[in-house]
Amino acid sequence: MKEGITAVCPGSFDPITVGHLDIITRASEMFTKVIVVVMTNTSKTPSFSVEERMEMIRKATAAIPNVEVDAYGGLLADYTRLKQAKAIIKGLRAMSDFEYEFQMSLTNKKLNPDAETIFLTTRSEYMYLSSSMVKLIGSMGGDIREFVPAVIHEDIKRRLSGKDA
Repeated sequence: MKEGITAVCPGSFDPITVGHLDIITRASEMFTKVIVVVMTNTSKTPSFSVEERMEMIRKATAAIPNVEVDAYGGLLADYTRLKQAKAIIKGLRAMSDFEYEFQMSLTNKKLNPDAETIFLTTRSEYMYLSSSMVKLIGSMGGDIREFVPAVIHEDIKRRLSGKDA
């Protein structure tokens, strides 16, 4: 690891899962600073507000001193330039993830040649896990305890069960 290198870990994190947290934790061991940035994805309708997602990420990463949490509504390439980040961290679960993420990495490289995309493969126990799956299971009253960080489990469960209204 080179000293002073900032990495950005972007996503919608709606909500953050243990798979996300694993990628963030591993990235924090490789870079001086990791900025977890909640990005706006206009093709998705979030269950949690940007502020709620940021707060959940802060709680889940509280024990990782070199992680910061932010939000951004523009292009990831512009954000990395703004933060002088040299790396974009993306987690991959399957080949289907790779095809999309590879296209995005080439686009980001064209828009900001100073930032490299680093792919971290998920651990096998998280290959099936997604925020969408958590929301589906939680909204039907299923147990999501193994899928989300313990510190935010009750918050997520309450929202997805509809008892947070």
